Amino acid sequence: MSIIFSHRSLVIWLAGCAQAWLAAGACADAADWQIDPDHFSIAFEAEHIGYQQQLGFFLEGSGQFRFDPNTDVLSSGRVEIVSGSLFSNHGARDNHLKGRDFLNARRHALIVFEVSEYLAADGVLRGNLTMLDETHPVDLAVVVNKQAVYPFGHRKETLGISASAAILRSQWGMDYGVANNMVGDEVILRFEFEAIRQ
Repeated sequence: MSIIFSHRSLVIWLAGCAQAWLAAGACADAADWQIDPDHFSIAFEAEHIGYQQQLGFFLEGSGQFRFDPNTDVLSSGRVEIVSGSLFSNHGARDNHLKGRDFLNARRHALIVFEVSEYLAADGVLRGNLTMLDETHPVDLAVVVNKQAVYPFGHRKETLGISASAAILRSQWGMDYGVANNMVGDEVILRFEFEAIRQ
């Protein structure tokens, strides 16, 4: 009886060691990734009186996340967009969009997305988007385009990512032009970026 007990104890101990080793190996591959500001495009589009989809950009943004590309585990992430960096190639429109009817950039300088979960198999990144002091969940469709050592310049491991989401701006209290169909409630957001392993 004592021999059987010793054997079972050894098996349990070895299993525990194996689990600890695997966990340590998985953790060792997790890394911090920084979005390259020179390769970070943040675009939006919204319907204008039914005639067209008005396009625009945010010219300033930053972000970082902790990710293990071997296991697809994303443990944290944050993106900050400068509201006042909005650009739609029309000065008066830009000032209106930065003003109180829309982003109110003077009082709310940042738009922030905080990661909550990454479902790699479904290509879905879940998180919380904060604008105008309102926070609501948003799901982004994510495609990892490429993972490789950069061919020139910094020559570090780099991820190339495309992401997009559709939101209703009225959820954040931004309802100007919605009732009379002057400006669409739905806004399409697109993110194209390269992230460098730190």
